[in-house]
Amino acid sequence: MRLILTATATALAASPAFAAGDVFFSLTNTDFVVLLAFLLFLAVLVYFKVPGMLGKMLDKRASDIRTELDEARALREEAQTLLASYERKQKEVQEQADRIVATAKEEAQRSAEQAREELSRSVERRLAAAEDQIASAEAAAIKDVRDKAVAVAIAAAREVIAKQMTAAEGNKLIDDAISQVDTKLH
Repeated sequence: MRLILTATATALAASPAFAAGDVFFSLTNTDFVVLLAFLLFLAVLVYFKVPGMLGKMLDKRASDIRTELDEARALREEAQTLLASYERKQKEVQEQADRIVATAKEEAQRSAEQAREELSRSVERRLAAAEDQIASAEAAAIKDVRDKAVAVAIAAAREVIAKQMTAAEGNKLIDDAISQVDTKLH
């Protein structure tokens, strides 16, 4: 094999001046020399099993691509599953939020109604307290008027009695009053 390679290398090493002839199967024809060099190149590639290595490399690359595609499909399916899960969770959270809002509205309405009722009761209590204060002020005013009337009547009676009473009658009234107090106390 080395002999063939050496002969071929020597034939290829011929200078371009020898390759100027008209006969195709001559080392002087450049087209023939290029054809021989190409065939020799192919023989070297086959000898070193380059096509097999290229095939193995391409097969490995194809299997790697197939593996990556399978992983991508698996990741896509997982992503779709996660997306569906998150969409379900989002719907559940939205429903829960809607329920919370509805509950809050109901409680706000109840609180407003309760506040109205408490305000109404408070107004009624204040009106009742105001009416009580008015009644007590009226009673106090009537009592004051009566007390003043009594005081005026007593003062008038005192003046009338003082003008009409003598000293003897006054002493007699004082003695009667002391005896009445004595009998009532004992």
